[in-house]
Amino acid sequence: MPLQAFLSHAALEAGEGQADAYQDAVQLMTLHSAKGLEFRQVFIVGMEEGMFPSQMSLDEGGRLEEERRLAYVGLTRAMQKLTLTYAETRRLYGKEVYHRPSRFIGEIPEDCVEEVRLRASVSRSVSHRRMGTPISESDTGYKLGQRVRHAKFGEGTIVNLEGSGEHSRLQIAFQGEGIKWLVAAYAKLETV
Repeated sequence: MPLQAFLSHAALEAGEGQADAYQDAVQLMTLHSAKGLEFRQVFIVGMEEGMFPSQMSLDEGGRLEEERRLAYVGLTRAMQKLTLTYAETRRLYGKEVYHRPSRFIGEIPEDCVEEVRLRASVSRSVSHRRMGTPISESDTGYKLGQRVRHAKFGEGTIVNLEGSGEHSRLQIAFQGEGIKWLVAAYAKLETV
């Protein structure tokens, strides 16, 4: 079956009619089609700012609340276990893009969250500083509002800082280039 035909079929047919309640199967569906259903285990992937919530929702105020309601639908479909995933970096349209975890993850009560990071292969509780929470100064010496210059993107202003050590990330608003996330250790920035 060609991909386009499969996607059309999946969009129309996904949901409660796909598998019996006791059938051992993976069901792929949209959050819209999951309304009213429950599953032992639920995976929601792409929980990243710019993806969920989508960039369009971030740009249009009223749409953000609709996506927040959809997130609630997804989070409440799991009867036993809910797994939320996000990628710190991914390739989109041929470019490597850095994302923060979705704000919807940060809205879940801390005592309900167990963060598991593949890099360290260790499970641990979420620290007192929530995932994706902005900081005002990184341990790399960069500060919010600081003006910097990048060889490719030109001059910009740091609008967000995240992480620590070699994984510190800077969100920079570049003149004429838009907002970019850069890993501080590899950005090769000059202060202006």
